Amino acid sequence: MIPNIKKNIKASFATVVTALTMTGCTSYEIDMPVNPAEPIVGNEVSTNVIYQANPRFFGEHECLKALTAQLPRISEMGCDIVWIMPVFTTGEQNSIGSPYCIRDFKSVNPRYGTMADLKELVNSAHSKGMKVMLDWVANHTSWDHPWITEHTDRYDKDSEGHIVSPEGWPDVAQLDFNNSATCTAMAEAMSFWVEQAGIDGFRCDYVEGVPQEFWSKTIADLHASHPELIMLAETGNAAYYADGFDMIYDWNCTAAISAAFNGGKPAEVVKEAEEALAKVPDGKSILRYAFNHDVAADNNIDRLFGSAEAIPAAYVLASMFNGTPMIYSSMDVKGLSGKLSFFNYNPLEFSSELTAVYKKINDAFRNSAEVRRGELRDYSGSSVVCFTRSIPGHSLLVAVNTENTTQTVRTPITLAGATMTDLIDSKTIAVPVTLELQPYSYTILMN
Repeated sequence: MIPNIKKNIKASFATVVTALTMTGCTSYEIDMPVNPAEPIVGNEVSTNVIYQANPRFFGEHECLKALTAQLPRISEMGCDIVWIMPVFTTGEQNSIGSPYCIRDFKSVNPRYGTMADLKELVNSAHSKGMKVMLDWVANHTSWDHPWITEHTDRYDKDSEGHIVSPEGWPDVAQLDFNNSATCTAMAEAMSFWVEQAGIDGFRCDYVEGVPQEFWSKTIADLHASHPELIMLAETGNAAYYADGFDMIYDWNCTAAISAAFNGGKPAEVVKEAEEALAKVPDGKSILRYAFNHDVAADNNIDRLFGSAEAIPAAYVLASMFNGTPMIYSSMDVKGLSGKLSFFNYNPLEFSSELTAVYKKINDAFRNSAEVRRGELRDYSGSSVVCFTRSIPGHSLLVAVNTENTTQTVRTPITLAGATMTDLIDSKTIAVPVTLELQPYSYTILMN
């Protein structure tokens, strides 16, 4: 289980009651029974929010210090885990500038800063109650990694004995995990960062390029000394949960959400989420996002959801189901357009306005945790994704307008007239028969 999920759920639900009581929403307090009815329908859910940080978006140089300076804002936004894309020294031979082309698994890219800078970042995050994951690239190395000449036995070779690249990636060299020395060296390098920098977990790149036996043994060994370590696998294959991973990817969430904002059926968003969540064991989670670094590099991000103005609404749909939502550094920037390469050093100007927007969404995500375990019902229309979750005595209503025009959605009959709290603005309302949604707007109500 991702650490502290159960504690966070209880604390978060208590927080929303306290906050609403302080703002005078006494009807909400009255509606809350002292001992909520049991049983809750579904599995325990995550309340963690990940912020994916590309260091190259934070500075031309000394990127880690610049990221550290942004941690108060990222924490305020409601993110409690920072996933930092590869911080390691990169190769030059055959390089195309990718941060995933690693020349040294035990050193910090000097353009990013120093090991002391990384430790300062981790310590600063910890002081704010946040955790830090490093992006780990086990499958391959750069062509000028010392192992190329010192340990050629650690690499895959062709019939003529030449080291080969993974298919489609000529800038890197494929490691051979059938060699126990490769496994030992890679596992030792991962332990190095836990011991030396105090990092809290790994997002493991292209896990399917490496035998599952490596992951299961390495994760077990890491957890033996650091049981709270978070492990995220870049795969949609649920079999990797058994290897010790806490999370896998919901690969299809972006496509489903994007389609809904571009003329597709809103109900498909709910269907896709249900199918993805069905394969998640209790105590595990699945990563959901509006877009990540790969999606942003391959698509015009201002058109992905019809307009850049729709990105927060798309994030609502990524977050308000029962996965672990993620914000990619750039989603919190106004005015971006086109494709966003993660190879380039491209310092961005982060928006305090968008920070406040995502904070409200993330607060709604956490404060609805118990109710999000309840029964899911879909009420989506032709232009609005609309669904409810219900547990005994409480319901959650989420409605998202996927169009650039005002839309009206009929409220589920069981909730019409009910007293509910708007989790975005904390106001208490009597739910009308129909909800009017402004372009790309959303409503999140709970009682």
